[in-house]
Amino acid sequence: MKHIIPILALALLFSCQNTAQTSKAQQNVQQAQPVEVAIKKGKARAYFASGCFWCVEAIYESVKGVDESISGYSGGHTKNPTYAASNTGKTGHAEAVEIIYDPEVVSFETLVDVYFASQNLTQVNGQGNDRGSQYRSILFYQNDAQKQVIVSKKEALEKKLNIKIAAEIYPFQKFWVAEDYHQNYEKRHPENGYIRNVSVPRLNRFKANFPKALLKDNH
Repeated sequence: MKHIIPILALALLFSCQNTAQTSKAQQNVQQAQPVEVAIKKGKARAYFASGCFWCVEAIYESVKGVDESISGYSGGHTKNPTYAASNTGKTGHAEAVEIIYDPEVVSFETLVDVYFASQNLTQVNGQGNDRGSQYRSILFYQNDAQKQVIVSKKEALEKKLNIKIAAEIYPFQKFWVAEDYHQNYEKRHPENGYIRNVSVPRLNRFKANFPKALLKDNH
């Protein structure tokens, strides 16, 4: 039995990985030059993956200066990913959000703080019971300045908490908007079991521990 347990543990570890994450195509994504998204009408955009996008969009929309959070897919090597395709783990994409925000009201640095304050920092390839590479945590940077912010905050938090943070850091390439039925899911389906039992509790945990001055009065 003592020999079986380590074997099972090893099998579970590798089951959380897949060839899409280690393929040459995926490595090219991770090593690519970042794409910078221009500010439009005073609004900037930032991109994060942190588990199910139904949860994450509500968290960011509770922050002052954030106009909208759009659910989609990013970080992979295939074009036009769909929900069904990304769920196989073979596209390399993770469920992600596009945050449209006013940089005069909320900074990119604060958005990164929101990111780290709203998830299980040490969980690899998932959040809660949502497990698989499509639910992995990724922070996307569009330029060297953003990369430095992410790296510095991640390293400081690891040192402060004495942990290994699971979130990956990727150069942003492209964001693919998810199917219409995924958008604003938490607001449109408040009675959904997942929303009531997973999304809303995660949102409330975040709001309870984040500086109130940075949060909207109502969400």
